[in-house]
Amino acid sequence: MYNIVAASFGEIFLKGKNRGSFEHQLVEQIRFALKEFSGIKIYKDLGKVFVETSNEDDMSAIIEKMRKIFGIVAISPSIKTEKDPDAIAEKAVELFGYLKEKQEIKTFKVSTKRGDKNFPIKSMDFSAELGGKILSAFGDIKVDVHNPDVEIFVDIKKSCYISSEKIRTVGGMPVGSCGRAMLLLSGGIDSPVAGYMIAKRGVEINALYFHTYPFTSERANEKVIKLKELLEEYCGKIKLYSINILEIHKAIREFCREDETTILARRFMMRIAERIAKENKMEMLITGESLGQVASQTMKSMTVIENAIEMPILKPLVGMDKTEIIERANEIGTFETSILPYDDCCSVFAPAHPLINPKLDSILKSESSLKVEELIEICISTLKIL
Repeated sequence: MYNIVAASFGEIFLKGKNRGSFEHQLVEQIRFALKEFSGIKIYKDLGKVFVETSNEDDMSAIIEKMRKIFGIVAISPSIKTEKDPDAIAEKAVELFGYLKEKQEIKTFKVSTKRGDKNFPIKSMDFSAELGGKILSAFGDIKVDVHNPDVEIFVDIKKSCYISSEKIRTVGGMPVGSCGRAMLLLSGGIDSPVAGYMIAKRGVEINALYFHTYPFTSERANEKVIKLKELLEEYCGKIKLYSINILEIHKAIREFCREDETTILARRFMMRIAERIAKENKMEMLITGESLGQVASQTMKSMTVIENAIEMPILKPLVGMDKTEIIERANEIGTFETSILPYDDCCSVFAPAHPLINPKLDSILKSESSLKVEELIEICISTLKIL
């Protein structure tokens, strides 16, 4: 029945003269999300984006993909017709009959929106006219403008689009419209959710994964790649960098106190992430830290860790508790992958009693016994793109 999906913008409407660039980013995201489908046509028409398909059997899958695209606030499976009153009425009656076969309908309402003000009949008058034709075609129904069983929407633009539902989507801003950032993707529950939340604000994300192979397994790598692929359903294409920091952990174990391991390792990770982000023209880092969740996420720990770099760090989960984060991970489909039992580098080398209130002077003294820049270069030489 349906051959087109109408996508309504969210915050893009607020962008004034810059709106065109935001719309362009959104169209590119839609193209990426629907790249597997053939016979697709994507175009704009007076404030909306439309996805037309030559294969009606693809509609359910297209709708599911579009529900996950940031920058869209609602989608409507629609019928496209010419801007002729008789043609519109014919298709509206046809759609109502299709809906009536699928569900019991006792009441209905017609709502018309004239994006094209040259259309000769005013919106309310045309809604009444269409309602009358539907009543004539189906005698066992009546109009209810307050709480109808079904509402028929008629959207008159360069063409006319007729629909009966508005499906809520994720909203947000089109990915790539608000800069680029590097996500530290650990393989746990938190970091994928953090990446999702920042991408929803229009940030193009790439990801960096630290490992300590052979102490962490290839299965851990596969887990992170899977998380990257799950995020791509929302965030678009993500480049995933992988770096082995085993030599850093060896040096920390040999020359530093055990309880400082986590803080020192995190400082190294931040330096490496900042280096790669700057080289690839990214403006910020993203982490999945939640205040007080673990030893490295106390206020003092985060302050000491961030002292190692100059680049700002986005922490969208900082005020959320674990239950809230798990709920969001389930919503976006990353939770089941995140809890697969493959150790990451943080858990493998975690000290028995980590510092929760580190002192910067003490950490800097420990770092002075390490060849910091040399260790960073050794680890960066292991960089791979997964």
